Amino acid sequence: MPTGKVKWFDADKGFGFVTGDDGQEAYLHSSVLPSGVSTVKAGTRLEYGIADGRRGKQALSVRVLGEAPSVVRATRKPAEEMGELVQDLVNMLDNTTGQLRKGYYPKPEQSRKIAALLRRVADDFDA
Repeated sequence: MPTGKVKWFDADKGFGFVTGDDGQEAYLHSSVLPSGVSTVKAGTRLEYGIADGRRGKQALSVRVLGEAPSVVRATRKPAEEMGELVQDLVNMLDNTTGQLRKGYYPKPEQSRKIAALLRRVADDFDA
């Protein structure tokens, strides 16, 4: 059975393409993915059969060999740095709590700092 990598896959549309190790592309429909798998990321290694379809080569009997490596996970901050960021965020939110309880939002520059830090921490945790 040939092997290759997912070139792209659109989960909403339910299809994509896989590029074989030999360079040939094949249509990949969500119905041929293994049970319990509804989507695959670009770069995921697959083993599959090939059949000639109405519009060219189609992948059949797909087996996932390995997930695509996460670039974000490989480049995220070390846990010690994240601990410092989270502590800074907690301190900043603690200082803001009093203002909010009195019915006042922080000044715009402070609000932007809080929002940026929240996004940064969320992005690193979501990796």
